[in-house]
Amino acid sequence: MHYDTLSIPEATRLQQALREKLVIQPRDFPLQVVGGADISFNRFSTTVYAGIVLLSFPALQPLTYSLVKKEVHFPYVPGYLAFREVPALMEAWEQLPLKPDVLVVDGHGIAHPRRMGIAAHFGALSGQASIGCAKKRLFGTYTEPGPERGAYTPLLHKEEVIGSVLRTKAHVKPVFVSPGHRMDVQDSLSLILQCCGRYRLPEPTRLAHAAVNRFRLGELPEGITQIPADH
Repeated sequence: MHYDTLSIPEATRLQQALREKLVIQPRDFPLQVVGGADISFNRFSTTVYAGIVLLSFPALQPLTYSLVKKEVHFPYVPGYLAFREVPALMEAWEQLPLKPDVLVVDGHGIAHPRRMGIAAHFGALSGQASIGCAKKRLFGTYTEPGPERGAYTPLLHKEEVIGSVLRTKAHVKPVFVSPGHRMDVQDSLSLILQCCGRYRLPEPTRLAHAAVNRFRLGELPEGITQIPADH
């Protein structure tokens, strides 16, 4: 997958074509393993770090890390960050010996001007069920959810519900949850709630973010790391 030479109009057309492949529907498969994905890069660097962590569900015990470092030359353009992030994410995905039932990505699903945030882009390409769980709003309007853990409000574009604004921890900024592929708004919200521990971020993306940071610092190796059962 090579996006480095795409122009922005070509990238827009590709997003529109991928959007045709998206399936937004209630979850119709069992859940035993959930994945979390995080991508990290310096805005002015061509090096992208991607990590996927697999966790048992519902216990949320980490099982495996998949870590990749990749050179990317597509420019940093808001609304098109998936073109920088997805190639590295796909490499991390392809080296996984076991695929999760659903992948939670640090970013957006359909809560995007062209319904093609990274979780949706990845889902359309891979066919994998995916959810976006982002720290900031990219698109849509909402009213602030209540201050208690579990409070949520719809994220809207005109009359359409494109996601949820979820308070994962009392009196802490909400996260923005939207389906990527083969999930709907309600099931995406429900799964993220089940993946929340003591922190603002759900465990899959929190642990993926921690792994990618350790990888950048040289504390974790590139490739696959199996986590001992007594971890």
